[in-house]
Amino acid sequence: MLDIDAAKRNPFTPGLFNGQVALVTGGGTGIGKAIARELLELGAKVVIASRKPDHLEPAAAELSKYGEVLAQTCDIRDLAQVEALVGAALDKFGRIDVLINNAGGQFPMPASEMSSKGFEAVVRNNLIGTFNMTREVATRAMLPHKRGSIVNITAMVTRGFAGMSHTGAARAGVENLTMSLAVEWAWADVRVNAVAPGIIRSSGIDQYPQELVASSLHRTPQKRFGTVEEVAHSVVFLASPAAQFITGATLKIDGGGSLWGDLWEIPPREDGIT
Repeated sequence: MLDIDAAKRNPFTPGLFNGQVALVTGGGTGIGKAIARELLELGAKVVIASRKPDHLEPAAAELSKYGEVLAQTCDIRDLAQVEALVGAALDKFGRIDVLINNAGGQFPMPASEMSSKGFEAVVRNNLIGTFNMTREVATRAMLPHKRGSIVNITAMVTRGFAGMSHTGAARAGVENLTMSLAVEWAWADVRVNAVAPGIIRSSGIDQYPQELVASSLHRTPQKRFGTVEEVAHSVVFLASPAAQFITGATLKIDGGGSLWGDLWEIPPREDGIT
C-alpha cells in the first residue's frame, strides 16, 4: 500500500547542496515553496522570487527555519526586474548554482473564447519569462564558471493542452528551449532539464473549477493527486550530482496521466455522419 507520508519525506543525503545557492521563481507558494524548502534542508542558500509580495513575506519567514533565505519580488516578464533579481542574488551570495524556473500561470478557457491579449499574457509569462530568467542566470552566474543546473517546471503537453492552448503552446516552447539550451551549454557543464507535473494537490489547483479537477483526477491511472513534495524530489534529483549525465530531459510526474484517458470531451456530430 502506498505510504504518502513516506513519499513526502526528503529522501536525499543531508548536506547534498552545501555551499551552493539556488534561485527559485514562484517560490512563495505551492510547488515552488516545497522545492525551496527541500533545497534549504539539503544545505543550499535559497533565493525565492514572486510577483506578489504578500506571498513572499510569510514564505520567507517560514522557510528561514530551514536555512538562509533571500526573498525579492520579481515579474519575470520584465527584463529589468529579472536583472535586478539576479544582481541581488549575486550581491548577497556571490554565486548561483541552481535555477528553478517555477513561476508561471494560466487560466482555463477554450481558444474560441480567448482574446489575443490573454493568449499573449500567458505566453509572455510562461515562455518569455522563463527565457529571461534562464539567459540572465546562465550568462552572469553559470557559463563563466562552467557549472550549473537549470530545471524548468512545465506541464503535460505531450498530447496538446485542449482547453488551455495558451499555456500548452508556451510550455511546449519551454520543453523545446530546454532541449536546445542543453545542447548549446553542454560545453560548460550547465545542464538544463524540465519537470512536467500532472495533477498536484497544491495552491495552484484552487483557481480551476472543481469539476475540471475531478475530471483530471478520474483520468489519472493512479487515482490520486500528486504532492508538492513529490514534485520537489524530482526537481532536486535533476539539480543534484546524481543527474550529472542527464540534460535536455523532461521528467513527467503525473501518475501515468499522460498515457491514459481522454483529455477533452468531443461532442457528437450534428450532421448525421458517422
